Amino acid sequence: MLAAVLRNVGDESLDIIDVETTPTGPGQVRVGIRCTGVCHSDLSAMNGTIAQMTPAVLGHEGAGEILEVGDGVTDVAVGDHVIVAWMPPCGKCQYCLDGQASLCLEVLMAGGAMPRFLLEGAPVFGFAGVGTFAEEVVLPAQGVVKIDNDVPWDIASLIGCGVTTGVGAAINSAKVVPGSSVVVFGCGGVGISIIQGARVAGAAEIVAVDLVESKLEDAKRFGATHAVTPDALDGVRNAVTGGQGFDYAFEAIGIPLTIRATYDAVRRGGVATVVGMGRPDAMVEFNAFELFFSEKTLRGTVYGSADVRKDFSRIIRLWRAGRLDLDGMISQRLGLKEINKGFEDMKAGTVIRSVVQI
Repeated sequence: MLAAVLRNVGDESLDIIDVETTPTGPGQVRVGIRCTGVCHSDLSAMNGTIAQMTPAVLGHEGAGEILEVGDGVTDVAVGDHVIVAWMPPCGKCQYCLDGQASLCLEVLMAGGAMPRFLLEGAPVFGFAGVGTFAEEVVLPAQGVVKIDNDVPWDIASLIGCGVTTGVGAAINSAKVVPGSSVVVFGCGGVGISIIQGARVAGAAEIVAVDLVESKLEDAKRFGATHAVTPDALDGVRNAVTGGQGFDYAFEAIGIPLTIRATYDAVRRGGVATVVGMGRPDAMVEFNAFELFFSEKTLRGTVYGSADVRKDFSRIIRLWRAGRLDLDGMISQRLGLKEINKGFEDMKAGTVIRSVVQI
């Protein structure tokens, strides 16, 4: 079967080549990937921001059909439609038992060191323990969540990472409350999902901040009440909050400058949430007095603080009810048409030379 393989960290292209999946062992499932998103994290694996063993099949935001189940698998069966969960809960560790399933690393750490594919008998790893830039992949059974067969593949794929991360950051992590004020730095796919999550949570004002005018237009379409470039933020903050600062701020980029700006944007006692994944060596500086005196909460969030076993279903219900516009995210610009074209290119034997950022 064909897969898009990163030969070495730092390569600017992925080779479209024939690989094999590893055998489907006990407690595992083989998934036929029907649609995959391209997340900025895939680019981060290519350029070394995220550590990744190579060679590797990238991709972690996918949906597909169960083709085979290993011994002991009872939650899914052949023919089931599923969303791939790149950070699945084991269901047994202290994090899972304490209601923090998104912090469980048991399955991820085991899968990240285990090759998912073979190239002429040599191991090929899957990014984030997955590897959805392939026609098939073998995963632990915990790494898939069954969905109804009528959910379109492209919608299901987006839920696998970006939408869950963004919506979850607003609803699960920061716990935005009705009538509050929100600012979001970065209006890619995750930022748009944060905006939609804040809207679902009942925020009164949602301010989107980005350097790209087209992204600001998208932000307004998906629920932002204001959309500005960084140099205009102070004026909007004064108008919306009387100069006090926002109740909630979100950072969806992952660089020190915007993380610091996110903290500065919230009022005393407000909540600043870092959603973007930055480099391990990128440092953010705070002074001891401001941390004490402002009483702000600065927090991170992994995978939208979600428990995928229930939150995937919750997001699908919100989409069905018209509360989340996932179709618009795809048709507007971000999603899967370009990616599906990429898979057709794969079958034509060409090479993917760019990554679509969502």
